[in-house]
Amino acid sequence: MAARGAIALIAHDQMKEEMIAFARDHQARLAQFELFATGTTGTRVLGACPDLAITCVKSGPLGGDQQIGSLIAEGRISALFFFIDPLSPLPHDVDVKALTRLGVVYNIAMALNRRTADVLIAHPETLEFDARIE
Repeated sequence: MAARGAIALIAHDQMKEEMIAFARDHQARLAQFELFATGTTGTRVLGACPDLAITCVKSGPLGGDQQIGSLIAEGRISALFFFIDPLSPLPHDVDVKALTRLGVVYNIAMALNRRTADVLIAHPETLEFDARIE
């Protein structure tokens, strides 16, 4: 039972330019999906790709990571593209771990860097809704 999937876009501060470049390079493919993003990432991507329709939630440290996690748990997100900065200390690291844990629990496609995101978006059928934990 495949249906149009939804992708969540999140990028740490040092990775936002990489997310913007990714969105520009794959704008036509991304437009095929329902898109959600944390506040700052979504605003920056929309500035670079105004034709994309993105539902923005709060900024990650202000609860946006948890909002995306809730959408995953509700079965509304089929893929998470979360460009993580592994070299910067993150005061909300617990939220990041909880979000990636939900991605694993609910068996959604997850890209934590640009290279993996490029591979997944090249095969959009992998990003559609599939059998998930109910």
